[in-house]
Amino acid sequence: MASKTNSKYAHLSREQVEMLLEKYQTSRKLGLVWERDELEPDSSFNTDFVALELLPEHSVGIAPYQNLLIEGDNFDVLRYLNIAYRGRIKCIYIDPPYNTGNNDFIYNDKFLDKEHRYRHSTWLEFMYRRLVLARDLLTEDGVIFVSISEHEHARLELLLDEVFTGMKVANFIWRTRSGANDEKDWFVSVDHEYVLCYANSGFSFEGDTKALLDYSNPDSDERGIWASKDLTKAHNIKQRPDTYYAIRNPDVDIWYVCDPDRVWAYSNRERSTGKTRRSKTMDDLIESDSVLWKPEPSPALYESETELLNAIRLGTAPPNLKVYLQLGELKRQVEAGEAPRKLLDNIQPLSFWVGKKIGYTKPRLKRFASELKRTEKPVSTWLLPAAMKKNEVESLEGLDATMVMISGYTSEGTTLLKEMIGNKDFAFPKPLSLVKALIKQATDPQNGDIVLDFFAGSGTTGQAVMELNAEDEGDRRFLLVSTSESTSKTPDKNVCRDITAKRLKAAIQGYTVPTKTGNKTVDGLVGEFGYLRSARIAMELLHSQIRHDQIWLALQQMHNLGLLGFAQGELLQCLEDESQRLVYVPTVSQEAVSVLQQLVSKEAKSTVVYSGAPSLLEQRVFSEQISFLPVPEVLIERFGGKA
Repeated sequence: MASKTNSKYAHLSREQVEMLLEKYQTSRKLGLVWERDELEPDSSFNTDFVALELLPEHSVGIAPYQNLLIEGDNFDVLRYLNIAYRGRIKCIYIDPPYNTGNNDFIYNDKFLDKEHRYRHSTWLEFMYRRLVLARDLLTEDGVIFVSISEHEHARLELLLDEVFTGMKVANFIWRTRSGANDEKDWFVSVDHEYVLCYANSGFSFEGDTKALLDYSNPDSDERGIWASKDLTKAHNIKQRPDTYYAIRNPDVDIWYVCDPDRVWAYSNRERSTGKTRRSKTMDDLIESDSVLWKPEPSPALYESETELLNAIRLGTAPPNLKVYLQLGELKRQVEAGEAPRKLLDNIQPLSFWVGKKIGYTKPRLKRFASELKRTEKPVSTWLLPAAMKKNEVESLEGLDATMVMISGYTSEGTTLLKEMIGNKDFAFPKPLSLVKALIKQATDPQNGDIVLDFFAGSGTTGQAVMELNAEDEGDRRFLLVSTSESTSKTPDKNVCRDITAKRLKAAIQGYTVPTKTGNKTVDGLVGEFGYLRSARIAMELLHSQIRHDQIWLALQQMHNLGLLGFAQGELLQCLEDESQRLVYVPTVSQEAVSVLQQLVSKEAKSTVVYSGAPSLLEQRVFSEQISFLPVPEVLIERFGGKA
């Protein structure tokens, strides 16, 4: 307690203090107030640094991982995410504990029951700390959706108004069940819940007209205005072998090699045979003159396999031909079951390229505004039940004036989770259709939008992202945070490992559902995820205790290059794409300097080198395109530990 001499009220007389106290007690305040000073401190709150470690045994698919599942307290993980994801998250969806008093909210290793004196204030403080951290992760056009029931709806809306001031968009209402469940005292059935929506100023639902600022018609194309768009997507040959193939410009007979690190965003007719197509094929785009071919004044041409292979080894051949230097490793991965067998079948033999003109540039898509999915109808805040009959939907007044989202009942989520992993204990998972409808309206399938859920629960959000990508060939990514939910009474409980990860694995690999007439097989989705676990490190011990693998994971996330494990025994860690090269030097040595010098001299590219002793490297490695930064100082500077 502050001494009287240090108090800001020390200069006041007794009478003045009494008047001030009376005014304080009788004044009415606008907004939300809760007893922050009287609450039992949350054991989750700390000032430690947070690091992550990758657990390959719980990860699914092939690295580099684009999707992440993080096991840990979400207060810790949200502070960590500020290192790499500040201003990068397009959509947040969370389904936090509803604080019903029925063992659904764990605080300091115990459930808060209905008799707890500060139950609502404790929940508000718990949510406030996490929402403040989440707010800074949103993009300039980012949006957050929060599911809630009647128990905390009013207080949550006031809290969101305080954290996301001036950002309120709407309250969505959805029906949770079809059967009545009347309250005994009032004879009323509460059949609905809410999804509260807040967003930054640049946000707009897909139901609104798309902005066409980057569309023009410089070549007077009769199809109207168009924009140059990427013809590839952020998946490599191992993740999407079916969209790795060669294409040809028929006008000048020049062939293009697919980038093994970023394959085509469209399939071709040959690979689409027998499959349901959701969009045009690459053949359709080429035939309709919707591919932009850059000028190729000097295409490559090789008369023999020997000449071609020598050019690839020397680095003078078109860059995407580097895949032929990776064939040995790709074959090993196929034989080890780390990559699909059809991968090698989709790589043309080297002889295919002999005698052909080969381009150096990368074609792009000519996307016309007239082909965009557009609607003038605004999104309705009323989500209709999927079980409604067509004539019932059509009979609703005013429905034709809005774009209405469809959602199943809560039972949909419960049934699906039981089918996928046989789980009966996880209470009330959200229906997949609800989460899909929200994410679909809030994200662009081709922008690589990141969807965050830091109350991931059973993993519905991750499955929703993968299913949407399968439907519209999208490139969304998910970032899920889930805790073990263990207590002193259930120390071995681990929801993240045993429910969230298990469900995502079933969604990716497929699963079998027993039926009365036999088993029904559900095919897997295209996707993967890296499983990570958070750990706290005291700030004063950070330099001595943080591990090289933890540093490497954080750096990869900072540079948006996917996620690879730490390669033990290597002098340096390196990951790169078309525009940047990321290097981490764990230990500065003469051998490491030599390897770094060879690396940066091989290809001119913007390179960032991180090291515990960057000045030593800077004195010995010279390049205008290289910069040196210190770790862990860079991580500490970006860490969100001040919330």
